[in-house]
Amino acid sequence: MSRYAYHCQDCDKEFTQQLHISDVEKVEIKCPHCGSKRVGQLVSSFSAVTSKKS
Repeated sequence: MSRYAYHCQDCDKEFTQQLHISDVEKVEIKCPHCGSKRVGQLVSSFSAVTSKKS
């Protein structure tokens, strides 16, 4: 599962949601603070950990 960052346009707060990559387009995201559906996904960084040494 991946973490996705969102910003609520109504209450101006940011929050994260943990979703499977296949569910990102299917799930309706709501702000946990005010319940609004007017949210936008934020660009965030990630890091990958591998077991192979380089």
